Amino acid sequence: MAVESFFSQAFTGLSIGSILLLIALGLAIIYGSMGVINLAHGEFLMLGAYATWFMQSQLGVGLLGSLVFVFVMVAAFGWLLERTIVQFLYHRPLDTILATWGIGIMLQQGMRLLAGGELRYVELPGSLDVTLSLMGLELPLYRIFIIVLTVGLLAATWYLMKRTEFGMRLRAVTQNRAIAESYGINSKRVYSLTFAYGAGLAGVAGALVAPIKSVSPDMGTAFVVDAFMVVVMGGVGSLLGAVVSAGVLGELTAGVAYLLNDTLAKVLVFLTVIVVIRFRPQGLFPDRTRS
Repeated sequence: MAVESFFSQAFTGLSIGSILLLIALGLAIIYGSMGVINLAHGEFLMLGAYATWFMQSQLGVGLLGSLVFVFVMVAAFGWLLERTIVQFLYHRPLDTILATWGIGIMLQQGMRLLAGGELRYVELPGSLDVTLSLMGLELPLYRIFIIVLTVGLLAATWYLMKRTEFGMRLRAVTQNRAIAESYGINSKRVYSLTFAYGAGLAGVAGALVAPIKSVSPDMGTAFVVDAFMVVVMGGVGSLLGAVVSAGVLGELTAGVAYLLNDTLAKVLVFLTVIVVIRFRPQGLFPDRTRS
């Protein structure tokens, strides 16, 4: 029983870590590559969750069928936001924080006006609303699906950033924008597409979280705090750091919550992040691309 309990909690921690990573992935790209502290990132997640609920309740489209649409819709909104507001605030971190914070509040209130303030619910697809028996453990198939999809999105993001022409242009702009532009790279276009991609990932995260958590206008607030902890602890802009820190925080949260309670788990997670930042302010695996 002790062995089964250990593996069960390890799987729970892996599941929590995968959700944290999925939420933090877009934030890590935006924060690490563009230096933008986007406090509206949680609202991108909220938009993805509401888009999923709307497509299911009003159009009859299931969760799986809505994922591509959600990504495109939230990415388009992120692109529009970057082109109209964020691009004018680069190298002005305080103004960026205040602007994105205000945008987040407006999105929350706008959603309350459009969809109401009551909780909404997204149903799981019947094919994923089952459990698998593995080595005596009952594992929810939907949690496994989230882990597998997170790994796939992580691999796609790594390939995009490290093995494509767009990724090369992004690294060039990140390292030295003036020199990159002198070689004909359109830095504004690169930044807009990067912001859109990060927003789209947050939207997909919201769609996947929707069946687990109730959908509400302020649901993104708690998630964005956890996402920032993952990014800062792992090292700003580091995909490897985001993976490791999400795994550590996920397993720590599941383990302490099982042994004690959820509140102490949150406290211990915060203390862990503080200790890491105290002794390694650059994070566990800092990205050295940015000069």
